[in-house]
Amino acid sequence: MMLHQLITVIQNKSPNAVAIIHKDQYWSYQELEFLVQQQSQALLALGMESQQRVAVFLPKQIETVSSFFAICKAGGIFVPVNQVLKANQVQHILIDCTVQVLITSKSRLNGLQATLVNCPDLKYIILVDHKISGTNFIEGKKTLSWSEFINHSAPQILPNLIDTSIAAILYTSGSTGRPKGVVLSHRNMVAGAESVSEYLNIQAKDKILAVLPFSFDYGLNQLIASILQGASCILLDYLFARDVVKALAKYHITGLAAVPSLWTQLAQIEWPKQANENLRFMTNSGGKLPKTMLDAILTKSPKSEFYLMYGLTEAFRSTYLPPDKIKSHPNSIGKAIPNAEIIVVKDDGSLCKPNEIGELVHKGSLVAQGYWNDPKKTAERFKPAPNQLNQLPFQEIAVWSGDQVKMDEEGYLYFIGRKDEMLKTSGYRVSPTEIEQVIYSSKMVKEAAAIGLPDDTLGQVIFAIISLKNDYEFDLSKLIQHCHSQLANYMVPAKIIVIPDLPKTPNGKIDKNKLITHYSSLTLS
Repeated sequence: MMLHQLITVIQNKSPNAVAIIHKDQYWSYQELEFLVQQQSQALLALGMESQQRVAVFLPKQIETVSSFFAICKAGGIFVPVNQVLKANQVQHILIDCTVQVLITSKSRLNGLQATLVNCPDLKYIILVDHKISGTNFIEGKKTLSWSEFINHSAPQILPNLIDTSIAAILYTSGSTGRPKGVVLSHRNMVAGAESVSEYLNIQAKDKILAVLPFSFDYGLNQLIASILQGASCILLDYLFARDVVKALAKYHITGLAAVPSLWTQLAQIEWPKQANENLRFMTNSGGKLPKTMLDAILTKSPKSEFYLMYGLTEAFRSTYLPPDKIKSHPNSIGKAIPNAEIIVVKDDGSLCKPNEIGELVHKGSLVAQGYWNDPKKTAERFKPAPNQLNQLPFQEIAVWSGDQVKMDEEGYLYFIGRKDEMLKTSGYRVSPTEIEQVIYSSKMVKEAAAIGLPDDTLGQVIFAIISLKNDYEFDLSKLIQHCHSQLANYMVPAKIIVIPDLPKTPNGKIDKNKLITHYSSLTLS
């Protein structure tokens, strides 16, 4: 099934069911279907060709949602651009995937004008504003208001598509250099929604709060899974954690997904009783959620179930840990999600034995199509799956995650660290995650990141960068003592640095590369 067909299926069954809520406005599935049809016709009337890339640079609003599905219906590829990106980062994405149409707003266009001049392939700029009087037009680019764009439509023949057609390109945060565009087919995204909605048991009566960026696969899946099941998706761009809690109460939310940095904020504020009256499940992905934070969140909403999940943009989601296994397997990332196979592999490609550390390899229909315009990096990460039958004429391609894990005798997986993040000091390989977990267990800090900086003697010297809880009276000597009590001496950070807040990537993860760059000249003196 194609992505845009999900809306059609639900509107045929339940046309008046609420699909999207934004602030105080509601759109039924029938209304959403009409918007998508209207917009797809308008795109085709502009001369949009098959598989043409269209960028969407907007906050969460109805035009953002309709654009994704309309672009697909018109045979194009949508490129969601994180709204927190700077102009030069947006320019890189537009140039990298030769975007010809940009859907944005007047306010965002004002900040992009100087850079859009340098995007030679860009032909049309469509503004969601209905009036654009006073806008400075960019030479060589035709700018249309939303009214002009929609009224430009005329009956067009929709293209024939198959589920292996490319539907979207999601750009990674770029923490290891220039952002890479992960190419996703219709099948990739529908399969991801089917898998997640299965183990979360998402139903038509659910109300899913979308707080994460749609440029983030985790955030986009909330929207798609919601529509797949005919549920309601509530769009929220929050400024403060308190905005999220208020939304839980206002919209009677049943499902909430977040990353550790947001859960940390939510754990430290009061939740009104109304916030928990309907909340059925909560999920975490995008990084390890410290047990202290998880316990605090479960205290806030004791009746809801919490799912710990692990994934990567190149395969969306790989594993999950059900709520009833959190106490018995507190440090596990769980087992494979439905319709995915997870293998732990040694460096030589052979399978690891139980409790032997290796690389996580993901097989199945969720595996992306590679990186846009980057065959070299694609070949490094997307490789033939291990343990295949030699008699098969074609090799199945799997995504080799670069994550070090181990699998116990029961099949539960445990994250050790990134292959390129593993620290090496005094001849020992050290997991920064293990150090961070010990620091969190002290209950003295809000956020923590362990990094390794070059050292002529040790190879790398370990530093910990932390931020504090607002209400905590911090004692550095006690934290160091706690680390010494929990870690081998070579694993104890040589220096602990306190800063107000740790930097984040656009997807809300702690940006370790930025920390390493900032403190690269730091010494132990």
